[in-house]
Amino acid sequence: MFPFEDLVQAYYDCRRRKSNTNSALRFAECLEENLVGLYEDLQAGTYTPGKSICFVVTRPKAREVWAADFRDRIVHHLLYNHVGARIEATFIVDSCACIPGRGTLYAAERLESKIRSVTQNWRRPAHYLKLDLANFFVSIDKRVLSNQLVRLIDDTWWRRLALQILWHDPRTNYETRSPKHLFREVPQHKRLTVQPAHLGLPIGNLSSQFFANIYLNDLDQFVKHQLRAKHYIRYVDDMVLLHESPQQLNAWHEAIEAFLSSLGAKLNPAKTILQPVSRGIDFVGHVIKPWRRTTRKRTVSEAHRRIKAAPDEDLRTIANSYFGLFRQASHSHKDRAELARSLLRRGLSVDSALTKTFPPRRKP
Repeated sequence: MFPFEDLVQAYYDCRRRKSNTNSALRFAECLEENLVGLYEDLQAGTYTPGKSICFVVTRPKAREVWAADFRDRIVHHLLYNHVGARIEATFIVDSCACIPGRGTLYAAERLESKIRSVTQNWRRPAHYLKLDLANFFVSIDKRVLSNQLVRLIDDTWWRRLALQILWHDPRTNYETRSPKHLFREVPQHKRLTVQPAHLGLPIGNLSSQFFANIYLNDLDQFVKHQLRAKHYIRYVDDMVLLHESPQQLNAWHEAIEAFLSSLGAKLNPAKTILQPVSRGIDFVGHVIKPWRRTTRKRTVSEAHRRIKAAPDEDLRTIANSYFGLFRQASHSHKDRAELARSLLRRGLSVDSALTKTFPPRRKP
């Protein structure tokens, strides 16, 4: 079904950013034995997912995150490495997020290019329609997604593994790693723990990100090939459509809302926006206005708050990550200069291009 080397590769893919977690360190203590055991379980059909960890992150808002056991995350990478590229090749080029080479910068630049096209380089007026799905991950219908996976994965063994991962309910075996008061901050309708068994994917796993793109691929194909919307882009559950006519955008809005009912999904009316493009489009952390693309003000404010509160040992790492984030915007000098001033007040050095911070020079 697959060679042992593929499982080893999945292990290294999995540990790339998780090598210091407790579960990764435990797995590495008896690495060969654990990989051989996992390989034999998969080949024999006796593999079963283990215990998950549930915790709460509070930025930018409180939400529930689920982390599968390290052993299970290896299996997620194994599945993705075997079927991911072929399935993603069927996606439209304007489907972004969790696809190699299609992160936030790709999405922002692609939307900016589309705006320039529809407005003829900002010379003609146009409108945009921004849509957002309500409670996306916790409302994904596994029954619909199961049918999509069956249609897309031809090989029986890999299809069975994909369905096993999809239908595994982490709520049957998990432990919490956040205090109870943080869980109370997460709205009930956004918690996986209160959903029926056929609804919801756990936020935090590679498999969930991959499955979410498959789930919405039918919507992308509908918008591009049936509605024939030329200027459309999606990043996870955030969608933007562009057109000269607001009436056309309203018609597409109704058609998309009707189509989503076949997936069991709904739009969030509070986040539906129809505005002239000239007012600016807030998308994937960027604000795109005529002739410039800047970082969202809320992100800039959060950067200064974190820089001010960060302990000395974490300050450089946090600051350099924000320098990298700000540099993605075409017009970011002002934001980087303000960040540099905050760092200078804390005793760090910043390069002349305002792209990186250094430790303070030691006095001789």
